[in-house]
Amino acid sequence: MPNYKRFYLENSYIFITVVTYNRNPILIRNIDLLRDCFKQTKLDFDFEIFGSVILPEHFHIIIKPKEADSFPKIIGTVKRKFTQSLKDDFQGKNIPNSRIIRKEKGIWQRRFYEHIIRSDEDLYNHLDYIHYNPVKHGYVKNVNEWDYSSFHKFVKLKNYEINWGSTSDIKHITKLKYD
Repeated sequence: MPNYKRFYLENSYIFITVVTYNRNPILIRNIDLLRDCFKQTKLDFDFEIFGSVILPEHFHIIIKPKEADSFPKIIGTVKRKFTQSLKDDFQGKNIPNSRIIRKEKGIWQRRFYEHIIRSDEDLYNHLDYIHYNPVKHGYVKNVNEWDYSSFHKFVKLKNYEINWGSTSDIKHITKLKYD
C-alpha cells in the first residue's frame, strides 16, 4: 500500500469528510453516540468544531486543531470510540477477509478526505457546502429542515438567514464535490 502524505498547516481550519463502510446509514440512528464520541475526543485533543453536518452514511466537519498534525488522530479517535461503543449487531456484516485480518469491524471507510482551508472565502464556501449537503442528497427540501448540522448555530449568529439555500445562494458551491 503506498504511503499517504497529509499536509499540515499551523493555525488552520480543516474540512474533513468521513464515510461509513459501504455507505451503511448508521450515523443518524446513532447520533447521540456520535456526538458523545466527539465530546470524549475533545477531552483528549484540543480542537474547535467550526461547522458540521451529519448525514446517515457520512459526515463533514470543519475543525481547527490546536496542533496542526493532530487532525488524523482526532478523526481516528472519533471513529475508534464510535466503533467500540456500537452494539455488535452493526459490526462484521459482509466485510472481506482483508478487513477481518486487520481487526476492522466494517463501520468506516479506511481513509477520510481532508482539505486545508486557505482563506476566508474558502472557509465560507466549505461551510455553505456543509449546510447545503442534506438538500443536495435529497434528505430535505430546505436547509433549515435538517437538524443534524451547525446551520441553526450560524442563523443565531446572523451569518445566515433562516431560509438560506436558494439557487442564487448556492451558485458558488454547486460544482464542489466532496462526497
